[in-house]
Amino acid sequence: VQLQASGGGVVQAGGSLRLSCRDPRIISSVFNSDTWTWHRQAPGKERELIATITASGGTNYADSVKGRFTISRDSAKKMVYLQMNSLKPEDTAVYYCNSHSRINRGSWGQGTVVTVSS
Repeated sequence: VQLQASGGGVVQAGGSLRLSCRDPRIISSVFNSDTWTWHRQAPGKERELIATITASGGTNYADSVKGRFTISRDSAKKMVYLQMNSLKPEDTAVYYCNSHSRINRGSWGQGTVVTVSS
């Protein structure tokens, strides 16, 4: 079953978006024990890791989004979020969520497109 990322769209520079991610069939114990990540791939560029949240809630961010993006997880809903503020045109990309266990299996879900206009 693929991960479902949603919440993308077109926004002006300086605006905000919140992305969501879910696997409708994942069981709670698997969700809670994994490290979850957000990645993005801009046109003509390689996919890059931008945010990580561990099972214990620790977070890490790429320098390009630090201070503007926030990753979070809701164990009750089995959802992962990416709050994106102060968006810039260079944030335009396809955004993907994933987990370490899925990445290790080479499994990627469908991304959601974010377009930031200047």
